[in-house]
Amino acid sequence: MTVTSIRPRPEPEEAARVTSTAAELLEVLWGRASTAPASASQLRVLFIVEHQAGINLRTLADSLASTPPSTSRLCDRLQAAGLIEREVSRTDRREVRLHLSSRGHAFLDDLRARRERELQAVLHLMPQGKRTALLEGLEAFCDAAAAQIQHDDASDAQTA
Repeated sequence: MTVTSIRPRPEPEEAARVTSTAAELLEVLWGRASTAPASASQLRVLFIVEHQAGINLRTLADSLASTPPSTSRLCDRLQAAGLIEREVSRTDRREVRLHLSSRGHAFLDDLRARRERELQAVLHLMPQGKRTALLEGLEAFCDAAAAQIQHDDASDAQTA
């Protein structure tokens, strides 16, 4: 007769603690991979503009939990670096829409490639089974996080 050990399922609190530690270690690894001419705030802007092409300054400021003037200054620096482009809305001249420039896309592609190389070095140290489990867990996490964000955004839209 074979006895299999039953490992208790981690509680959300324990999983959150370990995920938080992993995120901190990712920050260290990503920092080593970065030769970025952009600050952490500027990177957030680039990622948001990439995923929401044509976002306006006010919506971007809301996403950053910042003020429109501060967000505009961030965008000024990114535009000066050639990473984003501003476009005046065709329907409202007061509204400015933001897009990544080709240089901005290339910058993020390069940043992601460097980050992935750092991660691959760590993942090569892990046994195959643990990498598989990590991948499955991260896919489930991404699905749950995307659903939570979508739910929160829908709730925010209803209260606005």
